Amino acid sequence: MFSNKNRSRAVLAVLALSLGGGLVAQAQNAPAPGAARQAAEERRAAFKLVGANFRPLGALLKEGGQYDAADAKKRIARLVFLSGLLPEVFPDISNLGEPDSKAKPEVWTNRSDFDQALKKFQTDLVTLQEVNDKEQALSEPFKTALTTVAQDCKACHDNFKLK
Repeated sequence: MFSNKNRSRAVLAVLALSLGGGLVAQAQNAPAPGAARQAAEERRAAFKLVGANFRPLGALLKEGGQYDAADAKKRIARLVFLSGLLPEVFPDISNLGEPDSKAKPEVWTNRSDFDQALKKFQTDLVTLQEVNDKEQALSEPFKTALTTVAQDCKACHDNFKLK
């Protein structure tokens, strides 16, 4: 038989093991330290590349610059590729108060609208790519498709990016 002292020790040992097991399970499900910061850094990198590839195209609308079919094709292909990465750089973990993030809380609190905006951006980029492949010129259909993509960017910035 167990003495009261031994029984207390046994109960404490079982409690410690139970609690320890729960903490281990919780730690295994917890995000890795720095995961929110890494997501924000990946997001900044992706959008830096989006901006670098969109700016020369946007300049065609504002400045009436020289259209170069090969350059436009390359930049649009890059944008289509990068747009496919964007949903991955907004994981739920990155909504944990990362101080350097410019994403508004609405990205997560209004996720369906955000996902819909990303999907529209992706679809409109594919349309731009198709128009560019067909037109290969600074034509009205090209300008219209490019303007639609620019409006997608602006709408997302207005609704989901801190100023």
